[in-house]
Amino acid sequence: MMDSDTPATRLFIKSDDIAWKSPDKGITRQILGYDDSLMLVRVRFEQGAAGVMHNHPHRQVTYVESGSFEVSIDGKKETLKTGDSFFVPPEVAHGALALEEGCLIDVFAPARESFLEGK
Repeated sequence: MMDSDTPATRLFIKSDDIAWKSPDKGITRQILGYDDSLMLVRVRFEQGAAGVMHNHPHRQVTYVESGSFEVSIDGKKETLKTGDSFFVPPEVAHGALALEEGCLIDVFAPARESFLEGK
């Protein structure tokens, strides 16, 4: 069982109560809720910060909460802005460059255990 103070075990999650982590320069993220099957993460980007190309076994859908991003998925690039979204199938290479300061909302299935380990 997970610690009762983690987002995974809360029914109601207030973002002010959740710590921000800084996995890369110019990027901070906040894990807002998860269990083994699903994870919700808010990721803030400074202008010019990049989520470098990577892949993972999780399905990912991302909503652009604010800002604009150049998103690369499987060799294709699109500029996405507030209100847009993208889907990444498992094991497909993807990354994002913040064209301006902004925030992405990521949903992963299953949960990304590496995020819980601080990676």
